[in-house]
Amino acid sequence: MKPFKLFLCALALFGNTHWAQATIASDSEKLFNWAENTFPSVFPSRRATQSIEPWLFRHYPESNIYVGVNKSDNIVYAMGGPWGSNPTVIDSLSNLINYINNSGGSSAIAACDTANTLAGVNYSQSDNVVTVTTSGTCAVVADLSNTNLCKIPEQTTASGISILGSNNVTSSSIEGLSTIIPGLPNPFQAIVDASANVKHCTINAPAAAANLVVNSDLCLDITTPLTATLGSLPVTGIVVTPPVKYYTRGTYTNQVVADCFATDATTITDAFTGEAWVNQDGNFVKVGS
Repeated sequence: MKPFKLFLCALALFGNTHWAQATIASDSEKLFNWAENTFPSVFPSRRATQSIEPWLFRHYPESNIYVGVNKSDNIVYAMGGPWGSNPTVIDSLSNLINYINNSGGSSAIAACDTANTLAGVNYSQSDNVVTVTTSGTCAVVADLSNTNLCKIPEQTTASGISILGSNNVTSSSIEGLSTIIPGLPNPFQAIVDASANVKHCTINAPAAAANLVVNSDLCLDITTPLTATLGSLPVTGIVVTPPVKYYTRGTYTNQVVADCFATDATTITDAFTGEAWVNQDGNFVKVGS
């Protein structure tokens, strides 16, 4: 049953997304991601943000176009292609972020890389409260390794701030999955409930992430990854009646902590270095080591 427990733990992470509010770096990431999503003919590929003081920028070698934010004046510039060989002022970063926010859609959420998010997942934000929902329908999950609801983008500087995010699942249920003996409690529901209220700690998090609150209301069709998982295991006594749907509601809140490694977090990531750790029996083990 261990692989199935791991499957359900991964599923629980849908409600345990990592969020951040606006900083110059996160607003720049938001702008660059939005530009790539909105103008693919101009920015035809996914590019990582580079940092050379005082610039945060992306380079598109196909067209030799540069787009960047000057941190000294918070102005957005472009160069190459239709903008010629000299940096051209586009607008202030704040004006462009306001435009993106008013345009709606998932790209309007600060510091959220939603390029590969699930179809049918909708986002909205009011002050420091973010709502993520499937609006009463079920989003189809094809692969649990690609569950990017909202990931904090890589940070270009080390902030020295650690944020502990706590996920409080208020309700969760699974339809289409049961035991072979009628009337017995579904043990898989208990596993989901135990796995859902996990904590994640982010090192070098954006400063404004401390007071963010995320409310989620999701329905996920997990038939494909579930049947693939069960099909690879010698499991008997489980009845699958497709579609298998996972419903979850909860609230995710952040707080500043002195040291992620002194918390009871389930996982830790460093938003600057990209390193990650998993809590194993009270000890944090580095992923990949």
